[in-house]
Amino acid sequence: MELGLLYSGGKDSTLAALLLEEFYDVTLTTATFGVGDDWKHARATADAVGFEFERLELDPEVAREAVDRIREDGFPRNGIQHVHQHALEELAAADFDVIADGTRRDDRVPTVSRAQAQSLEDRHGVDYIAPLSGFGRGAVDRLVEANLEVTVGPSEEIERADYEAELRALIAEREGDAAVADYFPDHEQTYVTDVR
Repeated sequence: MELGLLYSGGKDSTLAALLLEEFYDVTLTTATFGVGDDWKHARATADAVGFEFERLELDPEVAREAVDRIREDGFPRNGIQHVHQHALEELAAADFDVIADGTRRDDRVPTVSRAQAQSLEDRHGVDYIAPLSGFGRGAVDRLVEANLEVTVGPSEEIERADYEAELRALIAEREGDAAVADYFPDHEQTYVTDVR
């Protein structure tokens, strides 16, 4: 069965791909608004770890809505959640039997509720899988350390292809680079460079 996995090039989505590859024909799919070419980082990681890769074009209006939510809230959670739901809808409408993401049990954002997952499946005739949903951060970190070569660093410095990078770019375009720090708390990101 053909599976499309929302893919950022980070440790969670790469680990999810490795867990799923025994059972599905996995295509790593990076969602993009076309704001920049950060999706190329995910393609490079997909090549390094040996998976097929596709870009998934998202509606730029959804990015604008997400940025507006982030600016209104003063933090990114609801904006990122909005984008993730849109990306899952677009992936479910693509030509896959199964869709998946790298969300973990203890993620605060993005998340997919049981009702949202069932709705996606019913409306689009696909299966939705979150292979890391039973894994906490510690378990993921131990599996990643044993199986992946990873670069870790501040979010604004790590090459990656996630929603946050494009949303940061849009906010910087509207309000300047300094405004990004007002909305996004300091945190670390990961970028996978190879499989051990």
